[in-house]
Amino acid sequence: MAHWAIKGLLRTLIIAVLGVSQAGACWGAQTIRIAVQKTGTFAWELAVMHAHGLDKKAGLSLQVQELASPEAGKIALRAGSADIMISDWLWVSRERALGAKLTFYPYSSALGAVMVPNSSTIRTLDDLKGRKLAVAGGPLDKNWLLLQASLQHDGINLKSDATIVYGAAPLIAAQMLNGDTDATVNYWNFCAALEAKGFRRVATTQQLVTGFGAKGPVAMLGYVFDEGWGNSNRDTLARFVEATREAKEILATSDSEWERIAGLTGATDAATLQAYRDHYREGIPRRSVDDEEKDARILYRVLARIGGHDLVGPAPELDPGTFYHLIPGD
Repeated sequence: MAHWAIKGLLRTLIIAVLGVSQAGACWGAQTIRIAVQKTGTFAWELAVMHAHGLDKKAGLSLQVQELASPEAGKIALRAGSADIMISDWLWVSRERALGAKLTFYPYSSALGAVMVPNSSTIRTLDDLKGRKLAVAGGPLDKNWLLLQASLQHDGINLKSDATIVYGAAPLIAAQMLNGDTDATVNYWNFCAALEAKGFRRVATTQQLVTGFGAKGPVAMLGYVFDEGWGNSNRDTLARFVEATREAKEILATSDSEWERIAGLTGATDAATLQAYRDHYREGIPRRSVDDEEKDARILYRVLARIGGHDLVGPAPELDPGTFYHLIPGD
């Protein structure tokens, strides 16, 4: 049996014991307030949880706050009006360095890519030199920073050796479709949509991270919550994580489930939905939290070198409490 599968079985048994131990105390549905970007992929997972009654099975009442942007989620979490949101360990480590005891549990290893038209003469990353490159998310985007760091090994400084434009992910994708740029660096779901329309990948961000010494796919996005809240609600949090894992497993194995949530994904055709499905599945974390944390430390140093104080704040290293170890053996 695969290592991750054995750990999954152990996790399920531990959570079952937690549930039995609480049965005599009559634990009713315990509320978790979740801040969700309305157009984000976490909404897909929550929809599956609700449709299959996984929240009720776990004894949870999920109060979902749909927000317009990740920044709104960060504000809600810091203000105490949300318990959990999705963000990256870079932001969590920075906030910890500034005094906020936030923490992170892996959610997805799906990352972006460099995309070009299928007919493009750009075949390798070195070919980006002298081209126009549209970058989603701005100058501190993780995909963009890791791309810069990778090419610096070849003596290429994309900020000066290429024409760079920044913009919101939908706008950058539209520029690519309209032929207004030679290549684009975008988030995984926008890359999947471009792929469905005939564009191709020059390189993925996950391919880049192995060049820096990462031992496997790195989950840069995770469930973020206050450490004190997590410690006080450890069993509730464990049941929530197990419910999300069950939802992920449904999405990993059931093609019909993707048909059911197609409207949520915004996919305009079957090819786009299939691309979302396939790349979402690739991004389901299968590694231990310890292994994730080790690779995050490696990448943090790379990102801190490129992004500097504006990205990581006063912390030159990943804060020791950034990753939350929820269940023994996780």
